[in-house]
Amino acid sequence: MKIGHLRLTRTVSFVMLLGFIVLAAVLNSVQAQNWWTASREPVGLAPDPASTPEAIIQVYGARAYSWRGYLGIHTWIAVKPAQAKSYTIYEVIGWLQRRKMPVVVIHENLPDRRWYGNKPEILAEKRGDGVDALIEKIDQAARSYPYAQDYTIWPGPNSNTFTAWVSRAVPELELDLPPTAIGKDYLGYQFISQAPSGSGFQISFFGLIGVLGSAIEGVEFNFLGLSFGVDLDPPAIKLPLIGRKDLDL
Repeated sequence: MKIGHLRLTRTVSFVMLLGFIVLAAVLNSVQAQNWWTASREPVGLAPDPASTPEAIIQVYGARAYSWRGYLGIHTWIAVKPAQAKSYTIYEVIGWLQRRKMPVVVIHENLPDRRWYGNKPEILAEKRGDGVDALIEKIDQAARSYPYAQDYTIWPGPNSNTFTAWVSRAVPELELDLPPTAIGKDYLGYQFISQAPSGSGFQISFFGLIGVLGSAIEGVEFNFLGLSFGVDLDPPAIKLPLIGRKDLDL
């Protein structure tokens, strides 16, 4: 029964996704480029580990590659334990599924590289005392991700589903994933959970329709995987495709 529901959900999702692809083809805000020539250079957001002994956690987001960038972002988590000389990256890479490989990737790399031409931004950051303990929690959560063999670009599970999973397990990150992080609201068959920040509550049906409320995210409504919301601290509106826009009140 569950398999039938899942197939129906993915069929509906695929049809809806085709509509978004048509919309993306009309828009012209993201430059088309070949993935093998797109820049993967770092942008200078991460402290040099050779000269920064303290423990560091950074959560990054960058517009997805190609037409996907019209709709949303790819997110990943970078950590550096105290005294470490390199960063470890935790992320989901969807194309690995086509090779019958786990989609969760844990590897040493530069944390602030462009995502195939698109500049990343820091969504959350923690440094100093107590961060090493949070890094251990991140590692445990990443290795227990329930969709390590599964990937669906929309409505999930995808890279943002993974980041939200880890964030729920480590609420100390106080991560407020933007509405462009499509897939963050995918809960599978759970339907009710904490919000992605690990606080408040969330109700979501396969990431296609739902609502959440928390002191960190504010109030958000999810329809067809797209999030609309408001935040009071600081005041902001949240819009699909666009992201979070602070209000100068």
